[in-house]
Amino acid sequence: MNSGNIALEAAFEIAMTIFPVLLALMVFLCLIRAIKGPRITDRIVAINMMGTLTMVIIAILAVKMNEGYLVDICIIYAMISFLAVTLLTKVYMGVYAERKRKEESHDSAHVD
Repeated sequence: MNSGNIALEAAFEIAMTIFPVLLALMVFLCLIRAIKGPRITDRIVAINMMGTLTMVIIAILAVKMNEGYLVDICIIYAMISFLAVTLLTKVYMGVYAERKRKEESHDSAHVD
């Protein structure tokens, strides 16, 4: 092995250690956005982003630890995250539609 490969391997190890930490920090920031809002759409996007960042962290750990089963866990997590965000969006759309109906009926009652 020449010194170029050793330096590249060392840089790879450092990157594989630093990236999950930075991504975990981003997950924490998304958690703050999911709690603070201000709108429900901000919260849904933050939750979706948290799921995506978690999948990236799991994928990086799979490469770093050389464990193939973590990729399977990552795929399962992706499906669960997709279903959760889809469900949250559907619930929000139902609440939004109900709110619009109430506003329209409230406005039409005042006009009459």
